[in-house]
Amino acid sequence: MNARRARTRPAAVRRIGRRLTARLTGRARGGDRGVTAVEFAGWLPILALVALAGVQLGIVGYGALQAGSAARAAARAAAQEELEEQAQQIGQRAVSDWLDVEITIDPCGEETTATAVVDIPSVLPLLNDLEATRTVTMPCDGTPPESP
Repeated sequence: MNARRARTRPAAVRRIGRRLTARLTGRARGGDRGVTAVEFAGWLPILALVALAGVQLGIVGYGALQAGSAARAAARAAAQEELEEQAQQIGQRAVSDWLDVEITIDPCGEETTATAVVDIPSVLPLLNDLEATRTVTMPCDGTPPESP
């Protein structure tokens, strides 16, 4: 019944009724417009920071995996007599091109140790000088020569 009555009211009366309802409820026409956009603009830097922190965490994990691969490849090469001189190059080739790696190899006695240090690039401005270090020890293939 109310729906039929609302249709029979003239447009001017309906407009006045809407204005009166908006004033009584405290919601003037267009009073809430843009609030969501302002709230989103306030949260956007925080969301961006969380996203960048997630990316940085992924890069740190990837750098640690690459350091392990480089140390393992260098130690494996250093343990073999025929590849001992090329061990550092082999370890560096085991790492992605966009990562900087520094490899140190102890000479082969009964076993050899290779240490790889990967410099991790920073996405966040506050995190500088991140490094991932991995050390691998492997037994040498040949026996060391006996001293006379």
